[in-house]
Amino acid sequence: MLKPGQTQQDSYAQWVRHALGMARARQGHAVSLFESSVPEPRELLRQTVAAAMAPTLSPYYASAFGGGNPFVLEMLAASYGVAREQVLCTTGATGALALLYRTFAGAGDHILVETPGFDVFETIGADLGYRFETFERTGPTYTIDPAAIAEKIRPDTKMIVLSDLHNPSGMLLDRSVLAELALLAEQRGILLLVDEVYGAYASASDRPVSAAALSPAVVSVSSLTKIFGLGALRCGWIVGSAPVVAAARTLASRIEFGMSTLSHSIAAHVLANPAPFRAHSDHYVAQSRRIFDPWFHEMAAQGLVAGTLPKAGCICFPSLPGIPDTHAFSDWLVETAGVIVAPGEYFGAPGHVRIGYCLEAEQLEAGLAGLAQGIRAYRAMGAGGHGKDLSAAGGLAR
Repeated sequence: MLKPGQTQQDSYAQWVRHALGMARARQGHAVSLFESSVPEPRELLRQTVAAAMAPTLSPYYASAFGGGNPFVLEMLAASYGVAREQVLCTTGATGALALLYRTFAGAGDHILVETPGFDVFETIGADLGYRFETFERTGPTYTIDPAAIAEKIRPDTKMIVLSDLHNPSGMLLDRSVLAELALLAEQRGILLLVDEVYGAYASASDRPVSAAALSPAVVSVSSLTKIFGLGALRCGWIVGSAPVVAAARTLASRIEFGMSTLSHSIAAHVLANPAPFRAHSDHYVAQSRRIFDPWFHEMAAQGLVAGTLPKAGCICFPSLPGIPDTHAFSDWLVETAGVIVAPGEYFGAPGHVRIGYCLEAEQLEAGLAGLAQGIRAYRAMGAGGHGKDLSAAGGLAR
């Protein structure tokens, strides 16, 4: 969500490539604090693939063409408590978002998207002629004012798009607010699209049902990427009312040819036995929060970061007092300390960074040490960004 006229990388995806290139170019180790999921469970994935492929192909190996692997569809329907016709598989959650945009909006149509928010909500429709307008997520928990959204709805508004858990803050939207938004969408005859890729991090008591259960006007999008670290499978899905999903399925039948039968068959195995993958995720969240929470509170006490930690998940979005240009800070931090954090500019909030903290303990400790040292040094230089290589001063393990 960089503003027109800025000369930095146009999208978050482009910035990621730029930052990784900078990290590879420097000598010494680099630590990525921009990761937005738990680490990939490689050994679990290896075991799952081996079991699916030998001595014979698993019965879950079935064509994904025409809406998804049938076993995945059945298991997702059971998990969400809906009919199979209310579920459609896609190539990742981004594929689901793109399909819903193309199904329910056309050139010139108005779409409301949250800010701060993930820039993909706009970039996937950048060349399709949609007219995007933002609504604010505010306060320490990045809540939403339904009345403010109601004032922005126009005759050509087709959908409201938000994330829950919120990306980039990791905050769970209050259930009463989400219910108000669902009712608003239903009354106005528009779609409320809720990206729930982080949703399963929240406890069942805090998030008892998916947003799609609240109204026929709500459609949920999710995947195996963020909660289990299984982005390699590119298994996403849409859950909604039968008419909404039928419309998306009709378009998918015309344009979707890339869904992988192989990766979605592995996804079927994951969904059939999610417990070890969930344990992997829970382990990294618990281990990382034991390290990250004290670091965050100490940094906040020193006035070096500000904000509220989310209750669940693997990301947070603090502000950095005294550092208004976090894009420049992020580049400087990679060059001098080998630590990568995501600039708030790509989420519509300069002066913030998104931190992904689910890493191996040693990596996380090294990355947080480098980030803390970098914030202090950058502020001491008046946010000018000219100074020594911080990794040489012990900010990172070699």
